[in-house]
This record gives sequence, C-alpha cells and structure tokens, in this order.
Amino acid sequence: MRPTVARRIITCVSRALLPVLLLAAALGVLPRPAIAADPITIGFAEALTGSLAVVGKTGLLAEQIWAEDINAKGGLLGRQVKLIYYDNQSNPANVPGIYTKLLDVDHVDLVVSPYATNMTAPAMPVAMAHDKLFISVFCLAVNHEFHYQRSFAMLPTGPDPMHAFSQGYFDLAISESPKPRTIAIVAADAEFSRNASSGARDNARAAGLRIVYDGTYPPTTADYTPIVRAVRASNPDLVYVASYPADTAGILRAVHEVGLTVRLFGGNLVGLQTTALKTQLGPLLNGVVVNENWVPSPALRFPGVMDLLARYQARAPAEGVDPLGWFLPPFAYARLQVLQQAVTATGSLDDARLADYIHANSFKTVVGDIAFGNEGEWTAPRIIWTQFRGITGHDLAQFKDPATEIVLLPAAYKSGDLIYPYESAAP
Repeated sequence: MRPTVARRIITCVSRALLPVLLLAAALGVLPRPAIAADPITIGFAEALTGSLAVVGKTGLLAEQIWAEDINAKGGLLGRQVKLIYYDNQSNPANVPGIYTKLLDVDHVDLVVSPYATNMTAPAMPVAMAHDKLFISVFCLAVNHEFHYQRSFAMLPTGPDPMHAFSQGYFDLAISESPKPRTIAIVAADAEFSRNASSGARDNARAAGLRIVYDGTYPPTTADYTPIVRAVRASNPDLVYVASYPADTAGILRAVHEVGLTVRLFGGNLVGLQTTALKTQLGPLLNGVVVNENWVPSPALRFPGVMDLLARYQARAPAEGVDPLGWFLPPFAYARLQVLQQAVTATGSLDDARLADYIHANSFKTVVGDIAFGNEGEWTAPRIIWTQFRGITGHDLAQFKDPATEIVLLPAAYKSGDLIYPYESAAP
C-alpha cells in the first residue's frame, strides 16, 4: 500500500473514532498515566540544637518512626506522609518565622507544635491566624489565654492544667506527719515555669501552707547557690521548684553544696525525666519527688508502648539521643496517632473537620486511651508522681530498674510509699 493511501485510511479512522474517544473521556473510562499523589505534609519546628535539644531530638525520632509505620501501611488517605521540620535552636524568637514559612512557603497540610511550653507559645498566634489545627506536646496551659478551639494538648494534666501540674506534690506533702506548715517556691522567669508556679501558689494556699519564700530567676542564671541559700534562710518545711533542664541540674547541685534540709523537696523539675540528667546527677537525685508523664511501671505499660520503645532504643545510639526514651517519645508518637485516627475517620485534611472530630471522640494510643475537653486538654488528669531512691552511682543500668524511681501517685499506678522527710531519704 502506498504511503499516501495509508495516511488517508488512518485519518478517516481517526475521524470516525473521535466522537467515541471524546465520549469515553467524558465518562472517565480512558486509562490515565500513573501519577503518584503528593505526600501529606506535616510541619513543625523542633529543638535540635540548644538547651532543649536533649529532649527535642527524642521526640523527632519517635515521630519519624510513626511516619515510617504509617507509610509502610500505605500512608494516610492513600498518600504517603512526609515530615517537614526546622531547628528552632531552643530559641522562642525563632519559632514564629518557622511556622510562617511552613504555612506560607512550604504550604504544609498540617502543623503540630515543638516540644515545650516556651517554644510553643510563640507558635500559637501563627497557627490561629491560619485557622490551623494545632496539637501540642508537653506544653503547659498554652491555650489558657487563647481559648482556641482547634488547639489540643498532649499532656496528661486534665481540664485544669495549671493547678493539676503540681497538685500531686501537695497531696503527698499534706498527707504526711508532722504536717508541713511552710513552703518555698522557686521558679524560672519563663513561660512554663510561670504557669507551673502560679498553679503551685494556689495549691499551696489551698493546702493551708504559708509561702515563706517566692523567688524567680532569669533563665540565663549560672550560679544557683545564692538562691538556695536564700531558700534555706527562710527555713521552709517544703521546697517546690519549677525549672527547665539546665537550671534543674544547677539547683540540685547547689542544694547539696549548701546542705539544704527540708521535709520534702521537688516539684516540676523538667529534665529529671531524661536519662542524660539522671546519669549526670546520680545520687543527688535521692529523695527528690518529681512529676513524670510515663515510666515503665507494669501498670503503665499500655498496648504498643513497649514495642515503640524497643524500636526507639535500637536506633537511639546511632541518633545520639536519650537511650531509654521514656519521657517525650511515647507522647510524641501518641500525638500523631491522634492525628492519624482523626484524618482516617473523617477522610479529610480540613482543619475544622479534624478539630470537631477530636473534640467529639476518644483515641487509643501508646499512652493509653485519651479524650479531649472543651479547651483541648485531656478530660482527666494522669500526672505520675515519683521519688528517686537507692541511686549509688552514675551508670545507666541502675535507671532501667523501676525500683530506683518509685511511683507514688496516682494510686492506681502506685509502686511504693513516700520516704519522708527529704533529708533522711539518701541511702
């Protein structure tokens, strides 16, 4: 057949088929090229350097494990998940710019908070301005002034976080004999410590305690000896402290250098929940009462948490992070489980629909069953109060033994009794 004739036949056939092809296209029955859907992006800032990095990096590893778990199961809504994050350098001033970039430049689908109250408070106005769902992790009462209905807290403080955070300390103190009468309150001049110590003052007054010392210090403080000497001069029965990791270590060293003698010492000392600070301070921890969010007491081994920690611990040495991961990782993973369950149930990434769903439903996570109240806090508190004891050195192995950190409260998780007073608690 001559080429010219062949071209005429092809042209005629094409014209004859054109109406059929157009109809097929309209009905959507034509095969389409396989194009992979864009990933669902979750954006956040995190402390990967600076004073909070010892905790922030542990949360990031747990979140990366979550993303790997989800993607291995096919992702969310049939799409893979991608985490987009930037280092806030443990500096609150860096946070607003990071979240503005995430939302206005990277156009992430969803955002979550950094670790820590001080880092999250500056992000809240940015999230609110963009009407975004915002699930924080370990942020104390960050929504108590905003009352933002799309804000949720992954922190077991319950509907009154400011008071619940220290309530257990006072419950323990006033249950002992002789009953304490006076208290010293020491707090950093920062968002978290201000919130925590404000609740502690109210709790102290409600317990009938007289506040004989009430002092704050700048976060840049290097020498805590003058503060501890001033506390000792006030001769309190109890000492309550609200501090962040660097100052927690400094205060405890000063306490032992000065030889502070009181009936009960502790409070909301952030950092004592991390393995790095535990091994660093060693015997200086004995007798200290502190809040935890999770420890591996048998009653707290919720479904999935030990498996998560086993995988975390296998990767921790290579990542250079906390080798045990008991503090932030379970809650960082659980926060994304809540997000995952809301997205799956609603079939949507719409922030308003997701927020409505989270308000109305409960969630199964590696830190137990969770439900959120009107202000986005847990509907019921579950702060764990512990006391260190029997610590003789700085080796890691002893801290794997639950006997070195006894659970005192809540009663449902209790593993031992309070040693009181503080000065007799050392081995």
